[in-house]
Amino acid sequence: MSFFRTALNSSDIIHPPGFYIVGFESFPFINVYFIFLVFVYVVTVLFNSLLIYVVAVNHCLHTQKFFAVINLAVIDLCLNTCTIPSMIQVFLVKDNFIPFNLCLVQMYIYYTFVSLESYALTILAYDRLIAICFPLRQNAINSVRSMCCMIGITWCFALGVTAFTTGIMTRLSFCNSVRVFSYFCDYAPVFRLACNDYSMQWSAASLLVVLLIGGPFTFICLSYVSILVIVFRMKTVERRVKALATCAEHIIIVAIFYIPLFVIFTIGFYLGAVDPDQRVLSLSLASCIPPCINPVVYSLKTKEIKIRALALFRKNKVSANKAKSKTVMEGVRKEW
Repeated sequence: MSFFRTALNSSDIIHPPGFYIVGFESFPFINVYFIFLVFVYVVTVLFNSLLIYVVAVNHCLHTQKFFAVINLAVIDLCLNTCTIPSMIQVFLVKDNFIPFNLCLVQMYIYYTFVSLESYALTILAYDRLIAICFPLRQNAINSVRSMCCMIGITWCFALGVTAFTTGIMTRLSFCNSVRVFSYFCDYAPVFRLACNDYSMQWSAASLLVVLLIGGPFTFICLSYVSILVIVFRMKTVERRVKALATCAEHIIIVAIFYIPLFVIFTIGFYLGAVDPDQRVLSLSLASCIPPCINPVVYSLKTKEIKIRALALFRKNKVSANKAKSKTVMEGVRKEW
C-alpha cells in the first residue's frame, strides 16, 4: 500500500487510511455464533429498555438503589449497541475495513463503556455494603444526591481517562501491517502494529487495566468481605439468608464480567499466554453476555421491579381490552 514506509524520521507520523478487522476469519461455524449474538442483542435491548421504563414511570422507585440499576442498564444498552451491530457488519456482510478515525472512535466508545460497566458494578456493591452494614443510616450515608454524584464522577472519569489513552494513539506510525486481530479496533492489537516506539501506549494500557479491573474489583472484594463479617454476626439464620440473598445476584454478575477480563487483560496482555483465537472469542463473550443477563439475573428479579412490571403489563392488557370492546360497540352502533 502507498502509505507503507520502511524508514521513519523521528518527526514522521504515518496514519493509514484504515484497518482491516480479521478476528473471526479462522473460526468454524461462525454464522451460528453471530445468530447467537443477534439473540443476545435483542434480549439486551428488550429487557434493559423494559427496566429503564419501569423505573422511570414509577416515582416510588426513584431511590439510590434504582438510580444505580438504571445507570447499569443504560451502560449495558450502549455497550452492546457499539459492539454487536459492528461485529455483524464486519464478519457477516464481509465489510471488515474501518477508516482510521472511525477506528479511534470505536476504540474510545468501547473502552469508555467497559470502564463504566466496571464502575457501575462497583457502585452497586457500595450500595449493598451501606444497606447491610449501616441499615439505620443508609439514607443519610448513601442519599439519592450522593448516588447521583458518584455516577456523574464515574462517567466524567471514564470519559477523561479513555480520551487520553485513545488520543495518544495518534502519535503512532503504522507502516508494517493494518490487519487487527480482534473483533473491533482493540487497543493492544492496534498499537502493536505500530513501527515506532509504543511504550507510552503500553503504559497507558497498563493504567487502563488497573483503573478498569484492579481498582473496582478490589473494592468489590473488600465490600463483600465486610458484608460477610456483618452477616455472620447476625443472630438468626433467617436474617443471614435474607442478607446473602440480596447479594447473590450481584456476585454472579461480578464473576461473569471480571473473571474473563482478568484472564484476557492480565495473562493475555502481560504474559501472552492466551491463544489469539481464544482471546477474541473470550473478549467478545465477556463484553456481550453481561449486558444481556444483568437485567434478567439482577434487576428484573428484584421484588419491586417484578411487581411493577407485572402491574404495567396488566394495565396495558386492560387498556387493550377496553379499546377492543369500544371498537366492537362502535361497530354494532353503526350497524343499527
